[in-house]
Amino acid sequence: MNTRPLRDLIGARVLGVLGTYSTPEKMGSMAVSICGVEPLSDTRLRTIFAKGHQLKDGQWVTLHLDNRTGVSDYDADLKVYRLSFKGKVIATSAFEVMIDALEYQVAYGMGVVKSYQAPDYAYPLDTRRTVALPTTPLSQVPAMDDSEYDNKIGVLLTYAPSQPHTTVMAFLSSVEDDIFFITFPSTFKSLLLKRDNRCYFAIDSRATFTFEQAIEWNYSIIRGEVYTVPKPSMMFDEIRERFVAKNPWEVGFFSHPEVEMYHLKAANVVCPRMALD
Repeated sequence: MNTRPLRDLIGARVLGVLGTYSTPEKMGSMAVSICGVEPLSDTRLRTIFAKGHQLKDGQWVTLHLDNRTGVSDYDADLKVYRLSFKGKVIATSAFEVMIDALEYQVAYGMGVVKSYQAPDYAYPLDTRRTVALPTTPLSQVPAMDDSEYDNKIGVLLTYAPSQPHTTVMAFLSSVEDDIFFITFPSTFKSLLLKRDNRCYFAIDSRATFTFEQAIEWNYSIIRGEVYTVPKPSMMFDEIRERFVAKNPWEVGFFSHPEVEMYHLKAANVVCPRMALD
């Protein structure tokens, strides 16, 4: 296991996508924010909100963190440090929030290289029933958004018990803000979506923007519900071909017979600072 400090793996000053629930016990509305993040230790983060925040002491949050800023290629080996940092707010001020870790795993390539779990933390039991996702209402492939063609990765936020789950996803987007992504049905994110198909998807351009430029609204956060794209179908095959063209290094994954394709139908695009249902 990697013994290097989290600050060395992720960076001293990075961007984070933060998710939390307004009513954790009911997994009610999700709030999504973009913030600057400074790891102070392996278990504590300082988060900076350029326009302020609404977080409170004791609130449970999840941040997606990675060291992708300035990295133009995100290849098949996934050689980027990344993690879903589950934490608890311990102190707040007008523009800053201190967060202590509850649990995380740092991934690099296809494996976990560093992990942490607080002594008193256990993953909450998820008693929700798993159901099949509804079929997409689309009857044909929509016009795709060519402006996002060079942007390979977005952050998916799904409804896990107590606090959201975050993960990076290769995606395609349409001019009407439809989002498409492909995954295995056994993945944690897939199981969560089959318990609650609401989610958020954050698109950023950290490969081409500096920290200061990116934090000033260089994000699109899309809220909506997820549907399945039937397989086999002409729409499934056409969208998969577009995935391969955009991410040719993942052709083996996209062509795997067990993968499922999901369609995030946008309800609305939300403001990064005030992204509350």
